[in-house]
Amino acid sequence: MSHAQKSAKGAGGGGKPVPKSKKGGASGQKKPEDEREETLQAVVLADSFETRFIPFTIETPRCLLPLANTPLIEYTLEFLAMSGVADIYIYCGAHTTEVETYLQTSKWHPSSPASPFISLEIVKTTARSIGDAMRDLDSRDLITGDFLLVHGDLVSNLPIDAALAAHRARRIADKNAIMTMILRAGGLGSHRTKSKGIEPVFVIDPTKNRCLHYEEMHPLQANKYVNIDPELLSTHNEMEIRTDLIDCGIDICTPDVLALWAESFDYEVPRRHFLHGVLKDYELNGKTIHTEIVEEHYAARVFNLQSYESVSKDVLGRWTYPLVPDSNLIAGQSYKFERGGLCKENGVILARTCKAGKRTVLGKDTSIGDGSVISNSIIGRRCQIGKNVLINDSYIWDDVAVGDGTTVNRAIIANEVVIGKKCKLQPGSLISYGVRIADNKDIKSGSRITRAKRKVDDYDSEDISFEAVPSDPLIVGEGGEGYAYDNEEDSDDEASAFHSNLIYSTAHLNISSESISTLRSDISADTPTETPRSRTSSFVSVSDDGEAGSSNEGFHKDAVAGLLDALRKGEDFDGAKLEFMGLRLSNNATDHQMRRAIVVAFTKYISELVEKESLGASEAAKKAFSAPGAVKFLNEQAVGLEKEEDDQVDFLICLQKDLVHRNNGAVVLAAVCQQLYQVEVIEEEGFMKWWNDAEKLGDEEDGEMKNVRERTQVFIDWLQEAEEDDSSEEESD
Repeated sequence: MSHAQKSAKGAGGGGKPVPKSKKGGASGQKKPEDEREETLQAVVLADSFETRFIPFTIETPRCLLPLANTPLIEYTLEFLAMSGVADIYIYCGAHTTEVETYLQTSKWHPSSPASPFISLEIVKTTARSIGDAMRDLDSRDLITGDFLLVHGDLVSNLPIDAALAAHRARRIADKNAIMTMILRAGGLGSHRTKSKGIEPVFVIDPTKNRCLHYEEMHPLQANKYVNIDPELLSTHNEMEIRTDLIDCGIDICTPDVLALWAESFDYEVPRRHFLHGVLKDYELNGKTIHTEIVEEHYAARVFNLQSYESVSKDVLGRWTYPLVPDSNLIAGQSYKFERGGLCKENGVILARTCKAGKRTVLGKDTSIGDGSVISNSIIGRRCQIGKNVLINDSYIWDDVAVGDGTTVNRAIIANEVVIGKKCKLQPGSLISYGVRIADNKDIKSGSRITRAKRKVDDYDSEDISFEAVPSDPLIVGEGGEGYAYDNEEDSDDEASAFHSNLIYSTAHLNISSESISTLRSDISADTPTETPRSRTSSFVSVSDDGEAGSSNEGFHKDAVAGLLDALRKGEDFDGAKLEFMGLRLSNNATDHQMRRAIVVAFTKYISELVEKESLGASEAAKKAFSAPGAVKFLNEQAVGLEKEEDDQVDFLICLQKDLVHRNNGAVVLAAVCQQLYQVEVIEEEGFMKWWNDAEKLGDEEDGEMKNVRERTQVFIDWLQEAEEDDSSEEESD
């Protein structure tokens, strides 16, 4: 039994629910109809009616694609089980037979003793959009009360009890309150599960948790502003315009929602059409839609290739617990989470000199040859990875063979693919089922290669026919099998350009920066054009030594003061974070300047504890990092959720530079480093790169910088010994 199932049982979703009595209390008096306990139903949209996962979805439905070696539908059904759902209707269009076959033999089917559901019904449909599916559902009269509307690509450990109770309370008080959207706060930064390119804008009345207006913005649109009805401004005392919310696609609905879908055949998608239309026509229909914004737990949809990568990284980082590989959600899985962050099944064969790094998953009976390095990647079952292979940030499914000397970087490789020797798969490559790539081939970035047959449009016949496409030697090499898939004719909406690739980029769209609005409106049109900036650059000046120039000292002073005040008062960092991000945006502060301000605030507070409260350095550091929300804040703002080595090293250098000028700086640095490691803000790789880079300078290293890190030598030695112990254990295995 998985951890997720155990949680579901604790929430009332682990066994077949007992039919509920309509009698109220010991007196036997009937409750009013709206106060009777209800059986919770759910509708799962297993067909996305989109082409964003082409070429994989030519042969497999999106809901059965593997995420961390577990089909996506498993995560969705685990969430529904934890939510106490009794009856499920799964809507399928394409690949209905595959979905039906999978579920009939799964633990979720009501015929299985382990199933928490009373009923699970596959609804076959010829719908061509979500709107068609919802109108079809309305005509079937299957829904009898409140129901959850989710997609078959949802990954969530979120308990919905509070949101469901709030929804039902609103519905009892006002029958026009027909829907509650569960949204997740993502912060003002570039949270990786936020939609890239497409920016959802929610206008909310925070006093009533009511959504008043919804729009989507993207760089292709002509006007970069939101149109809000002036009537809303006069009838609502408070309004928030939120662009920081992650739409995880969890809606608690009443049957009236289906009726509204049925009334308008113009509605095709849930947000851009249905939500926008219902809110716009409030005066006509009188229906209200509300929000529940959650700060904790995890919820995200795998709605495109970029989110597939983002959610996979979150699973590797264990943000989705208990929905992680070692919970073994499917019968027959045997994953174990090992020291060092490696998660692998039984039967994995690792050569003596290979290295499988942190945040890596290895499936059963997979073998990895000598000299190969696997990092931040997920590899399925029965894969054969040759010698001296480099695999980084990639997702390799079952029964794949990778030849000696090949490099795979940020790619997705489907089942039964064979990659030859000394090949290079550039970032964004998508290699579909059964493709064979010959030796010494360089696969270009963003390539989509498939062996699937192509549908033939024959307007004189009602039968659908397919034809095999010959392999293209220019793409897969001599003896290879596969051809480049052209996706241009399969665009599912006007913004498909933002969803169709693994790597988000607008370079090919030729978007003028002049058309994108900025926070600063007082800059003269004659101001010289700035050079393009990357994620870690900024418009502000930076001096040669990497510290902020005088033009941004205002940000540094205000940011340090705000964070230091939060630490001294022991307040939760949520409020401080909002102030901090506001300062960053208004001053265009760089990531480096952010880290410098964060470091100064924490080291100043720790020094105060040491000098004024006579605490030991270790005790003071522990107290600082145990402040409510401090670790989460550091992970989000100081080193980033992706924890790139360069970002960690920059943070440590900022720390080192600041402590040069403080009393007992060397002792404090050693104590802080140990705490940063224990709370998992800085990883072993970050510490080792920082230390080794300094060691390489030798006599060129600044004397004060060298002195302040001397006390940290013991900690670094301990890390090295631990890494050597891990290596020897792996070799003995």
